[in-house]
Amino acid sequence: MNLAYFVVIFDHATDVLFDALGIGDEYRRATGKALFVVETHTLYEHEVGDGERLRVGTSLIGGDAKRLHFFHEMFHAETGLRAAAQELLSLHVDLATRRTAPFPPDRQAAITARLRPGAALPQGAGRRISMPGGAQP
Repeated sequence: MNLAYFVVIFDHATDVLFDALGIGDEYRRATGKALFVVETHTLYEHEVGDGERLRVGTSLIGGDAKRLHFFHEMFHAETGLRAAAQELLSLHVDLATRRTAPFPPDRQAAITARLRPGAALPQGAGRRISMPGGAQP
């Protein structure tokens, strides 16, 4: 599977997360606010072949008044082997002003309720890109 398709699958998983938090497409249409991804980090760990079934799990790592930090993991449905992972940071934006805006209190409460303080981070979360052995340019 080409890397672009991994990203498409993770994008669909993001839509599911946003809908579950009440900040998806309906929210955007009703409020004129949406989330913009400002940073991603994708790990490609195992190949995925044509027609293979997959499942994606999502962890909400953090959130504050204007930001949402989350992590997707893609697994082969039959073997359970992790094929890829993606970490994302999104900003809550007012589409009229194109500036960040705080979440409404009810959406902030939904985000806070889903956070698990003290939970272990998924494998690979918070990782930075670096050369093996610490080699630097």
